[in-house]
Amino acid sequence: MKKIISIETLAKTISKFKARGKKIVLCHGVFDLLHIGHINHFKEAKKLGDILVVTVTQDKFVNKGPNRPIFSLNTRMESIAALKDIDYVAPNMFSNAIQLIKMLKPNIYCKGKDYKNYNLDATNQIKKEALAIKSVGGKIIHTETELFSSSKIINQTNINLSNEQKSFINKIK
Repeated sequence: MKKIISIETLAKTISKFKARGKKIVLCHGVFDLLHIGHINHFKEAKKLGDILVVTVTQDKFVNKGPNRPIFSLNTRMESIAALKDIDYVAPNMFSNAIQLIKMLKPNIYCKGKDYKNYNLDATNQIKKEALAIKSVGGKIIHTETELFSSSKIINQTNINLSNEQKSFINKIK
């Protein structure tokens, strides 16, 4: 079975699984530096349904800082597809997950506990994603796994930064 597929193919595949009574779980994100936090999030998400789908933000939509993402979309998708708990991986063709949720219509949209308090989300995207999943008859569930942050790891280790950027970060530390 090919795990990395297009969004269009994924939508058709999900529709077929749902017609057979399967519960679909969707995780979405950048997943720039795959770490144990992501892996545990996926493990917990997989327990919530029958089919675990992960969609990945395209490079041009990643807004995490200079020289990000570190890894290309294809590399990030290959890393995720290598995990046994993942059934399908697809690139998100949209700038956020709202249209994606409406197109795929999963039963569950799974986010980490760091996204639980919608008031802390300056972009208001999580609130809009929660409304989108509700509009297609699904629900949002937040995993309780230990939090790690790719951005924090990248920023603390100065991965992929120019000497000028490293100097600047060291000054503001």
